Amino acid sequence: MAKLYFRYGAMNSGKSIEVLRTAHNYEEQGKQALLFTPAIDDRYGVGAITSRIGIRKEAVIVTAKLDMFKIAERERPDCILVDEAQFLNENQVKALCDIVDELNIPVIAYGLRADFQGKLFEGSYHLMALADKIEEVKTVCWRCERKATMNMRCKDGIPVFEGEQIMIGGNESYLPVCRKCYGQARKEAQHG
Repeated sequence: MAKLYFRYGAMNSGKSIEVLRTAHNYEEQGKQALLFTPAIDDRYGVGAITSRIGIRKEAVIVTAKLDMFKIAERERPDCILVDEAQFLNENQVKALCDIVDELNIPVIAYGLRADFQGKLFEGSYHLMALADKIEEVKTVCWRCERKATMNMRCKDGIPVFEGEQIMIGGNESYLPVCRKCYGQARKEAQHG
């Protein structure tokens, strides 16, 4: 029986490489993995899933009008993999549920749980509520040895705690940190 998985982690935890590794494993077995990525993530170009270590694979671009269910119904892949799933909206997450429930195709969605202020993204919120299985992709805090659970936004190397929820960026803009280091940096910024 197919399931909807949500695998979340802080920035730089290896989510995209996991998508690419899983796709490779399916393909090595002669199976088809259908990849989706939101149009908003344009760090390495639109329509591709790219890991920080340089591996890249083309993917279907998710836009507001894209019908993922129809594509899955037509293609009938063995698995669907979604990168940057935090950027999905409620209806898109529900479409993933329909793919699992009606087409019996497993879906694995990877993304951030929360933004740089510790608030859930829309896609993450609905995936946390609807996924059959929720798994954490772990990484280490860049400031200490604890597990990173937060995404700290930086500008010119200085932590910032205000701004738009979505700002596409990599290591130049975000650091994975633990809650304690995040809180210390926030206090320093408030009293700075």
